Amino acid sequence: MPEIRFHIRWPDGEEDICYSPSLVVQDYFEVGESYTLEEFLDRARTALSIASDRVQAKYGFPCSRALGQLQHIEQRSAQYGTLEAPQVSLLRFIP
Repeated sequence: MPEIRFHIRWPDGEEDICYSPSLVVQDYFEVGESYTLEEFLDRARTALSIASDRVQAKYGFPCSRALGQLQHIEQRSAQYGTLEAPQVSLLRFIP
C-alpha cells in the first residue's frame, strides 16, 4: 500500500509533516490551498479514517499510525480555537 506524507502550515506559521498509509489524502487536499481549521479537521478525519480502513481491509487491523496522526492533528488544532478564522495550508505532498 503506497504511503504518503503531507506538509502543512498551521495558523501560527509552524509546519508539520503528517503521515498517511494511503494516497487517499490527495483526494481531500490540494497543494497550495488553505483551509479553515474546521474544514481541515473534517478533511483530515475523513481521509485518515479511510486510509486506516484500507489498511484494515488489506491486513486485518486498522492503521495505528494513521489514527495517531489524526489524534496529533486534533490535539494541535485545539490550540488555535481562540484565533479568528484560523487557516491551515497544504504546502506539498511527499511520496
